[in-house]
Amino acid sequence: MSHPLPAPDAQSLNEDPRVAPANARPIPRVTIEAFCDDEGFLTAFAAASADRRLSKASTSTAAGGLNAALRHYVQHPTPDLIVLDCELPGEQLLVSLDALAEHCDAGTKVVVCGRYNDVLLYRELLKRGVSEYLVTPVTPHQILESISNLYNDPNAAPIGNVVAFVGAKGGVGSSTICHNTAWCLAEVMRTNVVIADLDLAFGTTGLDFNQDPVQGIADALSAPDRFDQQLLDRLLTKCTPNLSIFAAPVMLDREWDLDADACQTVLDVVRRSVPFVLVDLPHLWTTWSKRILQQADEIVITAEPDLANLRNVKNLFDLLKQSRPNDALPHVVFNKAGMPKRPELPIKDFCANIGIKATSVIEFDAEGFGQAANNGQMIEEVSQKSKSVAQFREIAHLISHRKEVKAPQPRSSSPVASLLEKLKLNF
Repeated sequence: MSHPLPAPDAQSLNEDPRVAPANARPIPRVTIEAFCDDEGFLTAFAAASADRRLSKASTSTAAGGLNAALRHYVQHPTPDLIVLDCELPGEQLLVSLDALAEHCDAGTKVVVCGRYNDVLLYRELLKRGVSEYLVTPVTPHQILESISNLYNDPNAAPIGNVVAFVGAKGGVGSSTICHNTAWCLAEVMRTNVVIADLDLAFGTTGLDFNQDPVQGIADALSAPDRFDQQLLDRLLTKCTPNLSIFAAPVMLDREWDLDADACQTVLDVVRRSVPFVLVDLPHLWTTWSKRILQQADEIVITAEPDLANLRNVKNLFDLLKQSRPNDALPHVVFNKAGMPKRPELPIKDFCANIGIKATSVIEFDAEGFGQAANNGQMIEEVSQKSKSVAQFREIAHLISHRKEVKAPQPRSSSPVASLLEKLKLNF
């Protein structure tokens, strides 16, 4: 149980709402009913209810606060979780909660959002079995994190992040961006990574890493109910000590009509084993591909600077802003920029039309990328001097929310010594 949260300051209330709560995990299929005294809390709870982490839960709201809840549960069974936004002072709050407790079913949890940051009140609420006490005004992120903490063991192993890579148009190089970013995460940042190749008919993960796996992700998707950590270890192909691939079968003897629930089940198992799962999505629009995008922790859209890509990126942003209101906006990587003799939209104008900033601009390099693809290697393995090396490292740092730490330069003890060092003179 955490201590009562202080009311957020003005700065926190003005932060970008599309920033995912760091500690919130997906919440299971539970029923949550909220009773609100304040319009601001109702707005915050509605925003939290629309979050992808609550997609499995059933939520509802009603006005009237604690008194309305008491009248309602005299005649109706209580849900898994009751969230009460209440303006009552301490003594009246405790008396009303005691009355409500007489009608609560066993196992029902209660979260109270009150107006008083009082330690004594907090302790009395805990004695009465209240699961959490928040001090209003609260943000959607605080509501999400509080509910998540009730249904997830804080001492459990952390769940890895799912990063979805998708192309705004076919052939823009989304798979290349995905694979090189994964290599940087694994080999430069020394983090365990799995690439899940969901282009089952034409995926290139095996080719790009010079692997020819016999088994892969199709075996897991065919029997998601039997998929577990032990089977995962058998199906993964290890490319480096920190990087494994969940390869596509690349076979055309059947149609790969995937089930959205099966995809989610498989990714949930994989993310329990590594800090990062990079999903290489094919350029198609289906129920399962849409759900993966909506449920991913981070999204990277690869585009080229032309009109069709502009239209598609805008459509993706419009959809994802609506379905992911509490998440960061997708990253947009421009690939093959500056291709000779190809008319291009200025990237500055491209971004201005959507209201975004480019995450990275990777210049056209047919020789470097072609050689890497033919060798089954990543760009940094082929040429550490390539301009794109720094770009891939930057993308890796952005999606992992880590900063590259550079060793500080030693300072000379005197101006004379500094001058001699610059002139490269020796004593």
